[in-house]
Amino acid sequence: MLTAPVEVVLSALELARAGRFAEIRELFAPPVRPLLTPEALEAGWNTELARQGPITNVGVPLAEPTGTGTVVIKVAVTCERGGFALIAPVTEQSQLAGLQLAPLGAAEPIAPWEPPAYADPESFGEHAVSLGTDALAVDGTLSVPHRPGPLPAVVLLAGSGSLDRDETIGRNKPFKDLAWGLATNGVAVLRFDKVTYSHASDLQHAERFTLSDEYLPHALAAVECLRAHPAIDDARIFLLGHSLGGTVAPRIAAAEPSVAGLILLAGGAQPLHWVLVRQFTYLASLRPDDESASRPVIERLTEQAKRIDGPDLSPTTPASELPLGAPASYWLDLRDYDPAALAATLDKPMLILQGGRDYQVTVADDLALWQAALSDHPEVTIRVYPELNHLFAPGSGPSTPAEYEPAQHVDARVIADIAQWLL
Repeated sequence: MLTAPVEVVLSALELARAGRFAEIRELFAPPVRPLLTPEALEAGWNTELARQGPITNVGVPLAEPTGTGTVVIKVAVTCERGGFALIAPVTEQSQLAGLQLAPLGAAEPIAPWEPPAYADPESFGEHAVSLGTDALAVDGTLSVPHRPGPLPAVVLLAGSGSLDRDETIGRNKPFKDLAWGLATNGVAVLRFDKVTYSHASDLQHAERFTLSDEYLPHALAAVECLRAHPAIDDARIFLLGHSLGGTVAPRIAAAEPSVAGLILLAGGAQPLHWVLVRQFTYLASLRPDDESASRPVIERLTEQAKRIDGPDLSPTTPASELPLGAPASYWLDLRDYDPAALAATLDKPMLILQGGRDYQVTVADDLALWQAALSDHPEVTIRVYPELNHLFAPGSGPSTPAEYEPAQHVDARVIADIAQWLL
């Protein structure tokens, strides 16, 4: 007997084979639906079939729970000249949260994470922690080196979305790489599940939710947890933020003066609503045949971004009219926040690392803003790794979402540079 998530994905597949793309759009969750057009869905589908040939077989669907209530359904689709994987996260309401045509290997079960070569699990211990005391408390993991203290420590701040403590993205766990790599080098690391991961269903319909709500309570609790640990040097507790976690790190440091410094990995500095426009435009450019079909989506995102910047945005603006279906309170908070400018007011050392091939947070659009704001700051170190992507893994050519699918690790140089800077 098929489960509801499997049924909705197989329905989408059959509708695509029948050319009924407007009906596929209606299978998506309301926050996602405005970003889609039947034309864009059709263009993506037809482009894939033109490359792979007619479909010859549809494999048995694989369902993988995420821990947030969402289930990822994977279907291997074989074609005359190859094949592809249909990957679709499905919500608790049995609605599509996304739909991706990925390389055929992506339909295989996710293999267990294997430690990178630079991690020595015998050199540190780990134990569970709980952060927060209210109904939105989250769980985390503290990695403590088997070395005499007092030790420097780092709190990891994950990027946007419902991410677990390992920042699991496909087959990759960049925060587990960082935690194990840094702990091997003598740095204690605390990583935790985001509140949007642990309490996704509770927050789904929250009318008032901000960037501070998403990060501050548990980040501050993490700092306090480290300050209370007997092996930790409470004068050397740092924040390490990746992507949106890097964006919010200056705000957390401003709220907690005991934070010793900031480490920003691909920290976003451009306003998020315009980042979305830029990312969609970039992804459309990778497939010129689909670019015209993607134009209505980009135009809609552009109009939403202009609305966020406009004078009429208010707490009562419906979330359905704003990017990602996030409430107006979230965008009002972000609109008034300049992370680079706030960082410039902090009397703290900073290490800023950036992948040169990163298309989500870029050298030109984001790193340039950090550099300009911090040009007079006496304790800022900036390093760019030309061949690394947003996950700080190596590659070549233009970076694409498909690059995140294979198992890979944070580059050893990144671990070494962070550890050297801290120690």
